[in-house]
Amino acid sequence: MSLAEKTRPAEKPRATGRERTRRREPRITDEHGRRIRVWELALRYLLLLGVLALTIGPFLWQLSTSLKGPTEDIFSSPPKFLPSEPTLHNYERVADTIPVWDYALNSLKVAAANVVTNCVGAALAGYALARLRYRGRRVATLVFILTMLVPVEGIIIAQFTTMRELGLNNTLVGVLLPGCVSALNVLLMRNAFLNLPYEIEEAAFVDGANVWQRFYRIALPAVKGTLAVVAIFAFMGAWDDFLWPLIVLSDPSRFTLTIGLNYLHGTFANDERLVAAGTIIAVAPLIVLFACLQRYFFRGVGEGAVKG
Repeated sequence: MSLAEKTRPAEKPRATGRERTRRREPRITDEHGRRIRVWELALRYLLLLGVLALTIGPFLWQLSTSLKGPTEDIFSSPPKFLPSEPTLHNYERVADTIPVWDYALNSLKVAAANVVTNCVGAALAGYALARLRYRGRRVATLVFILTMLVPVEGIIIAQFTTMRELGLNNTLVGVLLPGCVSALNVLLMRNAFLNLPYEIEEAAFVDGANVWQRFYRIALPAVKGTLAVVAIFAFMGAWDDFLWPLIVLSDPSRFTLTIGLNYLHGTFANDERLVAAGTIIAVAPLIVLFACLQRYFFRGVGEGAVKG
């Protein structure tokens, strides 16, 4: 063997066509670094599309129905999703049929007040359950948990009797009062405050900060995400509530939007286009609210999800 052959580096074996194909294939992994097969990824997307169709589909169908004119058949087979001649005339008819904007203003008053009372009350109660030391703290937490197990229908007669004794029947305050502080929101704030390190508050205590200063300046700014979640839940609960306002209100001028929309259909008149337009009017504020607070919402969902 010559000297040149001895000093020549050994050539690497050439890769076969199958190996070159494997190297070119992108590696798809999950959050833990495990490889995901293509069929598994396709199955996941199919499931997500199915869930999306079930959740968003009815809303898009209502939106399409509200934009269809009186001459367009909404019960055609097969159904037509896109309107041939979109129109906003149905929304004008809703305003002509019922005082929808007055009802929306009443709902907005109740929902805005519900957001304020739940954010303030749930934050104070959650901080007291999570950070303060006193006898009966665990019992108080258990009471809040047990109240979530009681169905609304089981206490609605007692609520109505209480509002009547207080003289709050047929008032927006009577609509607001039973849900002004929700047990679920209190527990959400409690879990968020539990995840805060105690060292921060201990340092503030050494510097001379009292309980209110520690709550307002240290703890509360750290749980803004959970406050956004509480605000969204409180607004949605007050805006969508139908049963309790229907029981406590009797004056049509004080009706909320959910009750007022019930007058869009009756025994002898039932226009699906009109009902769809009213539904979109009722849902639009919720979409706007969630679009404005979605960044804080997804951050706040995880703030109270570690400790219970």
